[in-house]
Amino acid sequence: MNKINRVVIAGGGTAGWMAAAAMAKVLGKAVDIQLVESDVIGTVGVGEATIPTLLTYNRLLGINEREFMAATQATFKLGIEFENWKEKNHSYIHAFGITGKDHWTAGFQHFWRRGLDVGCASDYGEYCLELSAAQKGRFAHLNENGLNYAYHLDASLYAKFLRTMAEAHGAKRIEGKIVDVTQNGESGYVTALTLDDGRVVEGDLFVDCSGFRGLLIEETLHTGYEDWTHWLPCDSAIAVQTESVSEPIPYTRSIAHDSGWQWRIPLQHRTGNGLVFCSRYQSDDDAIKTLMDNIEGKPLVDPRVLKFRTGTRRKHWNRNVVSLGLASGFIEPLESTSIHLIQRGILRLMRMFPSDGVKQSDIDEFNAQTKFETDGVRDFIILHYHVTDRRDTPFWRQCAGMDIPDSLQHRIDLFRETGRVFKMSDELFAENSWTQVMLGQGIMPEGHHPVADVMSEEELARFLDHVKTNVERAASSLPTHQQYIERYCKAAAM
Repeated sequence: MNKINRVVIAGGGTAGWMAAAAMAKVLGKAVDIQLVESDVIGTVGVGEATIPTLLTYNRLLGINEREFMAATQATFKLGIEFENWKEKNHSYIHAFGITGKDHWTAGFQHFWRRGLDVGCASDYGEYCLELSAAQKGRFAHLNENGLNYAYHLDASLYAKFLRTMAEAHGAKRIEGKIVDVTQNGESGYVTALTLDDGRVVEGDLFVDCSGFRGLLIEETLHTGYEDWTHWLPCDSAIAVQTESVSEPIPYTRSIAHDSGWQWRIPLQHRTGNGLVFCSRYQSDDDAIKTLMDNIEGKPLVDPRVLKFRTGTRRKHWNRNVVSLGLASGFIEPLESTSIHLIQRGILRLMRMFPSDGVKQSDIDEFNAQTKFETDGVRDFIILHYHVTDRRDTPFWRQCAGMDIPDSLQHRIDLFRETGRVFKMSDELFAENSWTQVMLGQGIMPEGHHPVADVMSEEELARFLDHVKTNVERAASSLPTHQQYIERYCKAAAM
C-alpha cells in the first residue's frame, strides 16, 4: 500500500471517539481523520468503571482532570469489592496500588505470610492504603502519586467529551449508516464505505469500532473469532441506571449471584447497575427480576438486555483494518478492563502507525502484543470464577470444575506452593493484584521466601505494625470522598 493519508473510523461510542481524539491530537496535521457513525445505531455504553491506566491516556492527550471529571459526572475509584465470590457472605477488596513494603527479592506477601505463622499479622488488606481509604469512604490526591486511583464515569458523556476534543483538532464526523464496504479486488484491502444516502467515504487505513458485529474486521474480512465461553460461560447482561440514594463510595461493588454477578457503580448523578449471567442457568426474565430486586434507588430507564460471546478476534489487525473495543473481542467487565484494552490498542497503533503503508511485520507485531495482553486479562478474570469454594449452584459447580488455561494453572500452582507472583513485561495486572485476588478467593501460600526469616519475630512484628499504623493514619487523615468531589470536580446538575 501507499502512504497513509486518510484514516476512517467506522463507529463512534467510547472506542471510536477515544481513537479519534488521540489520532487528531497527535496526527491531525498530517493525516485526514474521519469518523462515521449513525444516530440511529445505539452504543452499548454501560461500562462505567475504569482502572488507573486511563490517567495515563488522559495525560497523554493533555486532558484537564477536573474538567473531564465534571463533564462525565465522574467519581474516584480505589478498587473493586468482591462479595460472595469465594463463598456466600464473604467479601474482599482488590485495591489499586501496592500492599505493604516489598524487598527486592520478595513481595510483601512473604513477610505477611510468616507473620501469620508467628501470630503477628493482621488481615492482608490492612497494609494497603487504597484499600483502607476505600473502606473508610475517603479520598484525596497525595504527593508523588501516593494514592493510586481510577474513575467511575458516564461512558456516553466521555465519548461526547472526546468528540469535542477530536473535532477541535481536525477530526471530521460523518453522520450516516454504513450499508456497503468496498475492497480492492487483488489485495482484499478495504478502500471505501458506502452510506445509506449514497455517499462514499474513501480511506487508506480503517479502524473498526462497530461493536460486537465487527462490520469490517469480521463481516468483511472474515477474520475469525476465538471463543472463550468454555472458560467464561456468562453470555448475557442486564443494565439499568438508578437514582443515587447515598453519597458515592470510592470503589466498585461486584456481587456474585447464583448464575453470575452484579455490578454497582456510583457516579455523581446516578448509579450504574447490571447483572452479568449465563443464559444456560438463568432466563432473561429471571435475571431482570434478580437485578431489580437488588438495586437501590428508583430506576431511571427500563432494563436493557445485552447478549455477547466472550472471546477475541484471531487477528486484531487484518490487512488495513484495525479493530478496537467490542469489534476486537469481549472480556466481561469484571475487572473494568474494557476501556483499558481500547486505550492500549490505540496507543499501540499510534506507536506503530504505518505512515509509509501497511507492512506485514507491523501487523504481526501488533497482533502478537495484543494477544499477549488479552490472554493475561482473560486468565485474571477466569481466576475469580474458578478458584472458589462455592458449589451451591450448577453455575458455580461448572466454574469450579472446568479446565483452565495452562498459563493460569501455573500461576495458581506457583503462588500456592511458594507465594510467588512474577509479572512479565507490559503485563497489565501487577504482583499485588494477583496476590490480593488469589488470597481473596482462598489460596493461601504454603510457604514464604527465606528473606522473611532474616528478621526476628520481634522485628517482624514491629515492621508489620509500622506499615499498618502508617496506613491507618494516612487513610484516616483524608477527607470523605464526597467532600473531595464537591470541592475538586463537582458536576453540574443533570
